[in-house]
Amino acid sequence: MNLKNTQELYLATQIQDEVLSACDRIAPSWPLDKSIAVNPWWKMRDLPMVEVAAKLEALGNVHLLMPKSYYHALWQAQIKSSHLNLAASELAVLASEDELVSYLASEDIESHWLNVCDLLDSNPGQVNQKMPWREEVVQQISQFTALYLQYPEQMQYIADSENNFYQTWLDVTRQDKGIEVLMSEHGLSVHFSSLPNQVDALFAKVHAELFDEDLAEHAFVEYCYALLLDIHGWASWLAYEAWQDAFEGKNNSLLTQLLAIRMAWDWVLWQHAGTQSPVKFNLIKTTFKQQLTQQNELEKASHAKQEYLWVWHRAMEFSYQKPLHEQLLNSKQSEVTEHQLQAIFCIDVRSEPMRRALEAQNSSIQTLGFAGFFGLPIEYTISGSQYTRPQLAGLLKASIRVEQTSSATVRRDATKMINGQVAEKQGSETAPSNFGFVEAQGLYRAVSLMKNSLFPRKPFHSINQIDLAGAWQLSRDGKLLSDSELASLSADILHAIGLNEYFAPTILLVGHGSSSTNNPHAAGLDCGACGGQSGEVNVKVLAQVLNTIGVRAELSKLGLNIPAETKFIASIHNTTTDEVVCFGVNSEQPWQNWLTDATTFAQNNRALSLGIISKDKIQLERDLQKRASDWAQLRPEWGLANNAAFIIAPRAYTQNLDLAGRSFLHDYKHQEDEGFNVLELIMTAPMIVTNWINLQYYASVTDNLKYGSGNKLLHNVVGGNYGVFEGNGGDLRIGLPIQSLHDGQEWRHQPLRLSVYIAAPRDAILSIISKHQAVADLIQNQWLFLFQWDLEKKQLWQFKSGEWQFIQAA
Repeated sequence: MNLKNTQELYLATQIQDEVLSACDRIAPSWPLDKSIAVNPWWKMRDLPMVEVAAKLEALGNVHLLMPKSYYHALWQAQIKSSHLNLAASELAVLASEDELVSYLASEDIESHWLNVCDLLDSNPGQVNQKMPWREEVVQQISQFTALYLQYPEQMQYIADSENNFYQTWLDVTRQDKGIEVLMSEHGLSVHFSSLPNQVDALFAKVHAELFDEDLAEHAFVEYCYALLLDIHGWASWLAYEAWQDAFEGKNNSLLTQLLAIRMAWDWVLWQHAGTQSPVKFNLIKTTFKQQLTQQNELEKASHAKQEYLWVWHRAMEFSYQKPLHEQLLNSKQSEVTEHQLQAIFCIDVRSEPMRRALEAQNSSIQTLGFAGFFGLPIEYTISGSQYTRPQLAGLLKASIRVEQTSSATVRRDATKMINGQVAEKQGSETAPSNFGFVEAQGLYRAVSLMKNSLFPRKPFHSINQIDLAGAWQLSRDGKLLSDSELASLSADILHAIGLNEYFAPTILLVGHGSSSTNNPHAAGLDCGACGGQSGEVNVKVLAQVLNTIGVRAELSKLGLNIPAETKFIASIHNTTTDEVVCFGVNSEQPWQNWLTDATTFAQNNRALSLGIISKDKIQLERDLQKRASDWAQLRPEWGLANNAAFIIAPRAYTQNLDLAGRSFLHDYKHQEDEGFNVLELIMTAPMIVTNWINLQYYASVTDNLKYGSGNKLLHNVVGGNYGVFEGNGGDLRIGLPIQSLHDGQEWRHQPLRLSVYIAAPRDAILSIISKHQAVADLIQNQWLFLFQWDLEKKQLWQFKSGEWQFIQAA
């Protein structure tokens, strides 16, 4: 191999690495029916959040901070001088209070990277298009991607897995003369004919033409990432598909090919502009080249522009943290009594008010917090069907399959229900689709819609309604699990929950789910730990396992002696109505009155936040049910809005605190955790999941255009479950809709980074951080804040800049 070939091979490898590096910045977005919250910057956690904020604003005009007006409205109302001074000191910003306040009244000059389509749009005399090039490019790519993924048999006809997506797009686009007509651009089509047929060849061609040797290092990476930000929704969906394939050890190049399609558009517009007006093209060319050479300066300018804004944002976070610190440090441990009822809830923030309400009913009630999938690595399948769904967090892979035994008749009916009702639900229960169904089904459908409006029925999920007769079966690789294997699994779960010695006569396993209708984002209101599903399957399975005599006998050999009178009861907390439904309870029990009263207490507390004013208990229940079943209701509940903290500590130290439904609560006693294995599990799973939830809500507020899904009124579901279009096109919209975050007057979620409080020795926490790079990245780069809560000395310490720093004492 001669020197020239060696250099070409090295360059090709370098280009490929930079392409993959850009694609690897895209976090996955889960489908609507398995929706889980995702930190959209998860793949960039190795960088400080401040740097990522500057980079994203420079490359795509993407916002990780709120507008100045937002912070100005909080000044003196929530953010005080003490918070502002603390923030300025922590961030080493030498500015007076007056300077920081005056800054909020100043205007910023917008300056960020412009792709070729943006440069053309910023020169209206350059071309005579009927719509902006950016809109046309995104629309064309988005519509094609949706068709390609929905109809693989018709679209994927080129047998080349590494280039199929790109080549199919190229073939379709070369035949499509409509773009040229729509944009009034004669001669545009010819440039598609000159595009390379291979993805790698396209990258090499663009790199050779646009990127000189004297450009800043990684300039091509940043250019590729800027292109992906234009189609971030679809990029996130393809990142999800790659994420799932990675579980199976499969390679998936669709995201790379999507980048090639977006880059091909840039190249075509570049070539076409050069044939239209050499003078104006030279201006565009000069501007583009300047951007490439000044890329680092562009990021530095964004960083400087955001410096004071970060002070205000940090001050807002202090305004939440400081009062919480006072609460925690001055909390009194609740008295321990002999419990008659133990209830284990998901750590979801919506559980905190319900736990508080239940505990208030009687001192013999104990509640505990644990991840909502209850430690079961399961996927759920319906007997007699091909349907399966994971019932665990997206970070994990299911290793156990669960199903219920049933008769052949029941299995046949279940299959009919899945094939029929699920298809109808996906096709008809979104508002834009209803009008199409009225056209297709005529008067019958119109009458049905009218009936649902006047006499709303209870929300219905066809899969969740299948409750087959018979016991649950748990299998791994087609083999049923033995009592010994189930006992081993159960022992790990009980230890992690904190149920090691005392077991009350009644133990509720409380999963949670929501109820709403005509809501494509309904799964986002269900349990994120259960993969965007109700936790009903998990609690029913675990209750059966823990009530099995053979499993209890095996557990006793492991040192866990569950009294014969103790019964585990599966139950579900409906977070929309705050009702708790218990399964398998055949007679009236005294503790059921406690649940009823707790429900009323929680409903009354939640009513005002939903705009419901009703002093009558029965009417309040009706109003909540009506809200859940109203197909026109845009805000059935607030989900996890305003989440802000994750507390890992014994419940006895938070039981007397009103945490306002803003805290994830995980029970943990480090004295019972030999080797700190449970703590390690919490910090590497639930803590990461809560970070994902927190930053999805955060991002959906700070930049709903890029990371949220816009207005629910305009949503059209794409591909059954990929995501939504806002209106009839544009990029795939991911994240939370505006109505889940804003009540029409003000934001219901304040974008604060998660504050994590752990009641465990600092050395143990530090040891876990040093073992797990992902955890270290989140903390060191301030994607969350980590505090150690010393219960004995009543002190708080924060881990930052690689060391423990004392914060406050009682």
